[in-house]
Amino acid sequence: MPKIGDIQLPEFPLLLAPMEDVSDPPFRALCKEQGADVVYTEFISSEGLIRDAAKSVMKLDIYEKERPVGIQIFGANLDSMLQSVEIVEKSNPDIIDINFGCPVKKVVSKGAGAGILKDIDLMVSLTEAMVKHTKLPITVKTRLGWDEHSIKIVEVAERLQDVGCKAIAIHGRTRAQMYKGNANWEPIAEVKNNPRMHIPVFGNGDVESPEAAMKMRDEYGLDGAMIGRASIGYPWFFREVKHFFETGTHLEPPTMQERVEAARRHLQMAIDWKGEILGVFETRRHYTNYFKGIPHFKEYRMKMVTSDDSASVFAVFDEVLEKFGDYEFSLA
Repeated sequence: MPKIGDIQLPEFPLLLAPMEDVSDPPFRALCKEQGADVVYTEFISSEGLIRDAAKSVMKLDIYEKERPVGIQIFGANLDSMLQSVEIVEKSNPDIIDINFGCPVKKVVSKGAGAGILKDIDLMVSLTEAMVKHTKLPITVKTRLGWDEHSIKIVEVAERLQDVGCKAIAIHGRTRAQMYKGNANWEPIAEVKNNPRMHIPVFGNGDVESPEAAMKMRDEYGLDGAMIGRASIGYPWFFREVKHFFETGTHLEPPTMQERVEAARRHLQMAIDWKGEILGVFETRRHYTNYFKGIPHFKEYRMKMVTSDDSASVFAVFDEVLEKFGDYEFSLA
């Protein structure tokens, strides 16, 4: 069974990926309830933290019911990263994760996220310094390499392990691919099969069905799956994967009542956490998936994503339940 430092995980854990503007406390709470074994915060800028930027500091909020929870930070400046470790420690997470994988230009252009894949020595020395600076386990999320000509992930993972990294999650794409094309899990399996590796190796990218998770486990031999896009607006994905592992059959999809209830709770938790305006705005991205595949639903979805006050959105949820309450979702 895999362990991150002293944290014992179940066999083949499912991890909620850190996703900007998605994996906030309300969403993490819903995913945890539905079977996510480890959850991560949105990535947090080390520069933002040390400047005490409100948006960065807010992302440090974690709750007891989420544990084990990792706070993910990114940056390329050693002093800033070490200072941010000290700030993060005060939130008392179980894990500090370093983002060496974000492909977005504004992050990469500063040499952070996947930008650091151009400088593996810096990647290793930053990780080593952070390991020495905290008693919390340091983990890393990264990509295969900068582009297809610079994939050295087997060597990179081994070097990160050797300086004290306690687990590595690898997205099966290069920075050049961004989110296009298919994720390639073969190099991740090579990392896992390296006889010198003894820390958990988690796969990420294109785990979009229970079958894909099973393939990652059984054919590629990885230690766990990190789930990103498949969970947005669909926290039930975690329980569906676990059900499939246990029974080999697909769990019935959530009912309309369950979906409305989750959307309602999600919105209420977001308002409680971020206030009315941000709570309403930032929950919108989830509604498409909460209510995916329902015929003649566009009018209601439009109301959900264009209403600026929560009372109107809650009213739409009531309408949906009244009109579509007995709609039966079929297995995809």
